[in-house]
Amino acid sequence: MPAPNMFIVYVADAPEAARFYGDLFDMKPVFETPGYISFDLGGGVSLSLWSRLVVDLAADPVRTSEVCLAVEAARVSVDALCEEWRGKGVRIVDEPRDEGFGRTFVATDPDGNLIRVAPVD
Repeated sequence: MPAPNMFIVYVADAPEAARFYGDLFDMKPVFETPGYISFDLGGGVSLSLWSRLVVDLAADPVRTSEVCLAVEAARVSVDALCEEWRGKGVRIVDEPRDEGFGRTFVATDPDGNLIRVAPVD
């Protein structure tokens, strides 16, 4: 059976969200329309941003998923990345802390979508 290969994040403004994610993860879109922009994550996997103005979704949806950046990092690296993102104006909603799986924190994009940083399993 094929594995999922695309992750879609619903946003208010796809070009604005693409600038945010492009800057945050230092990547450029591989496909762009006014309401849908996609980034190649490698290995045939993509992250796509789809404008809520094009898709009929509630304006203030419940956040039940996260985009996760799994890093090969020691405690100080996760904390340093949190400070780097904070310096870019990224909103941190869950400060760095130790969990059973390691050091982690959670940020949001401008639409409130959750972005977790955690160690590689």
